[in-house]
Parts: sequence; structure tokens; C-alpha cells
Amino acid sequence: MLDAVRADDGGPAVADDVVPVYFLSDSTGISAETMGNALLIQFPHLRFERTTIPFISTPDSAREAVRVLDEAMSGPVTPLAFTTAATPEIQAILHTTTCPLIDFFEMHLQRVEDLLHSAGVRQSLKLHGVGDVRRYNTRMQAVEFAMEHDDGQTARALDKADVILVGPSRSGKTPTSMYLALQHGLFVANYPLVEEDLEQAVLPARLSGVVGRCVGITTVPAQLAKIRQERRAHSRYASLETCAWELRRCEALYRAHGLPVLDSARTSIEEMSTLVLQWLRRWPTSPRPSP
Repeated sequence: MLDAVRADDGGPAVADDVVPVYFLSDSTGISAETMGNALLIQFPHLRFERTTIPFISTPDSAREAVRVLDEAMSGPVTPLAFTTAATPEIQAILHTTTCPLIDFFEMHLQRVEDLLHSAGVRQSLKLHGVGDVRRYNTRMQAVEFAMEHDDGQTARALDKADVILVGPSRSGKTPTSMYLALQHGLFVANYPLVEEDLEQAVLPARLSGVVGRCVGITTVPAQLAKIRQERRAHSRYASLETCAWELRRCEALYRAHGLPVLDSARTSIEEMSTLVLQWLRRWPTSPRPSP
């Protein structure tokens, strides 16, 4: 039996206005999800129930995926499936389903092969597998670095950081750090700005030698207060007044030091990471530990 991962958008799965969507892959399913969701967000007036079926690597697992799709066809709403399966044998079986199937490999690989005048290997487990061992090791080292330097735990080897994210507690520093490390192999530290820093309107002394790699994170008071309430309800730390004061002081500090700023209330982690990558291209190259 296949292990499917479901991410519901809310509402009952059998509702007549919910479109079942399946992401099929012979690897992790991340690519199918990313490309499929890039299309689905163009339909904000529709609701989707998303299910990912990863690691379809054998004929039997492909036939089981077809069974799941065909069964979904009997529901009140016609489902939609996206696939990034690369192996011809697996592709052929998946295409026997009666469910509408969008095959990203079939749509684009032939065109790329024609342009490159070369045949692709059509193997699975390339994009998100170990693949390039050097690149994989760098990403894992970056994740370890981000974990070690999360929330200002240590200043050890801070000069090795490509980026240091600074901002108030619970403003989105940690998830952004981890995304940059895991997806892009960047060595990212994050540092919380506490009341003492904000009263003095200066960056912590630990950051004095790396100000040129610092990026400020801000948000809106209401969102920050809501997140903090979940962690420490009815506290001064979570009060709207405290959150508004901290954000005002943070933004003044960012201006004083000329830091680029990310707004986690209005920008997704993926978009913030893209902005960081753009800024990095204009910054001097950071020293990096060898993988």
C-alpha cells in the first residue's frame, strides 16, 4: 500500500466544491508539489484537497497509484493529478489512469532534449536525492550550522555565516534560516533582538564584526502578538503594546545600520529567501568551510 501524505485546505474531503489534487512522484514529491501548486494558486476561488504519493518506484506501486486515482474519479468532483515521474516504465503505467494527469516530464523533457541535442537519462531520485555528494554534504553542513546558531545560541564561527538574520522573537527568523540552509546550502545564523538591544538602539556586540551580512526581519504587531500568545499567553511579552514597541525600535535600528529588511507578515519564506539570494549576489563572497 502506498504511503500518501495529505494536506487539506479545510472543509470536508467529500464536499462538492473541493477539487481532489494528487501529486505523484518516484522521489519525494517536492517537485510535483512545487510546480503543481504554482499552477493551482492561479485559482484562488477554488478549494483543493491535496494528497502527495511519493516514491512510486516500482510497477506495483505505480499500479496502486492508478487504483487510488481511478477510485477518486467516482467522487462528486473530478480529481486532478500532477506527476514528475521520470522512468518511462512508471510513466506508462501512470498514464493508464482515467484521472486527468499533467505530466511535467512528458511536457518538457523532450523539448529540453531537442534543444540540448542530447538524451536525458530519465532516472528518478535525481533532484532531491543525494545526487551530487559535495552539494548534499554542503547542505547538511549548512543545516547543522543553522541549528547551532539558532536564536543566538553561540557566536562560534559566526564569521563563517553567509547571512545573519536579526529581529524580535517569533518574527520568522528560524524557519527562514532553515529554508535557506536546506534548499540553498547557505550558512545562516539568526539572532534575537532583546529589550536591552532595542533600548540602546545598537546591534549586539557579538555582531559588530559581521554587520555587513546582517538582514533585519520585521512583521506587523498584531501577527507577532498572535504568535507570541500561542507560546506565552496573557504575558507582557505577548501584549500588542510590547510587540508594537519592539517592532518600532527594530525598524529604527535597521535604518541606523543600513540593513536590508524582510517583512515576514507580507512575504512568504520562499520569497524572503529569494530576496536574500539576490542581495548575496551583490555582497562580497563570504568565507565558507570546506564540505
